[in-house]
Formats: sequence, C-alpha cells, structure tokens
Amino acid sequence: METVWVAAGVGAVVVVVAVAAMRCRRSADRRASERAHEAAREREPPVEIGDTHTFGVAEFTDHHSGDRVAVGKVEGFVLFVEDVPASVSVGDPIRARVLSFNSGHTSADAVFVERA
Repeated sequence: METVWVAAGVGAVVVVVAVAAMRCRRSADRRASERAHEAAREREPPVEIGDTHTFGVAEFTDHHSGDRVAVGKVEGFVLFVEDVPASVSVGDPIRARVLSFNSGHTSADAVFVERA
C-alpha cells in the first residue's frame, strides 16, 4: 500500500512540475513577443505601401476582419496576407503586395499576388 501512495505522490509532483514549466514557457513567450513589438515600434517598417515581397507563410490565423489570413515576415516585420488560396500551406513561399499599416506601423495588411 505504501508503494501506491509513493507512486501517486511522485505522479502529482510530475504534474505540478509540468504545469509550472508550461506557465513559465508561456510567460517567456509573452515577454519575447512584447520585446519584439516594442522594437518594431522603434524602427521604420522595412516595407512600403504598394511594395511586393516574397516570403514563407509562417502560420495562418483569424484576422480582426474575421477572415483567415496568412502570416509572414519581411526582415522581422509582420505581414497579414488576405486572399490566400486554400491550397497554400505553412512554409510555402508566396508573393504579396502591401496594402496598409496598422495604427502603430508595427505590422501591415497585404494581399496575395502569387505563389513564389
């Protein structure tokens, strides 16, 4: 019976340590994101409205417009790309044209032009 209690106690400790590690990782990710956002506020965007850029799709997300958009980066600057065909996957290189900046010029909206 003692062995069962020891095993249960060890299992509980493992769960507590795993949860703490996940929270710590999320906190570190949040701090890194905040630092990157602040750095973006302090520099001029490396893109201009009307520019066309080629980059890989980093992920897909739901944009504030409610549409599914591709997310990519040009010199670390985030572009949210609309009208991306469903056949495009994460990692695929695409070309997109910059349409507008967000209010802080820390990211921009773009429209899909073609696969690169």
